[in-house]
Amino acid sequence: MTEQEKREYANKNPLALASLGDAVMTLFMRDNIVKNHDIKVDRIHKEVAKVVNAKQQSIFYDLIYDCLDEVEADIARRAINKKVNTIPKSATLAEYKKATALEAIIGYLYLVKNLERIQELIQQAMIRGMTL
Repeated sequence: MTEQEKREYANKNPLALASLGDAVMTLFMRDNIVKNHDIKVDRIHKEVAKVVNAKQQSIFYDLIYDCLDEVEADIARRAINKKVNTIPKSATLAEYKKATALEAIIGYLYLVKNLERIQELIQQAMIRGMTL
């Protein structure tokens, strides 16, 4: 992938990146659960929902913020500053914006095919105290 393509992806609408990032996070969490746990199918969704929600993603964002590179931090900043029309009842506006920032970063990393970096950020969150 060229640097020009990476810049184009980095400059996409952060809410579009977040939409993709939400799906990618869900996939990574499901992948982690299936690989590491022997649980029934109906429990997989419940376990994923414990992590892939605004409140938990906000915590995740706080845990990995200082690990972000310049491009990732810029994407996060744009996502946080983007006006949102609705927020979930289960989260504050600040939590929702941090969760959106995290999802935007994950969406960008997926587009640039940097799955290793996604895993690295997940590992950092786990090391720093979040159980995924």
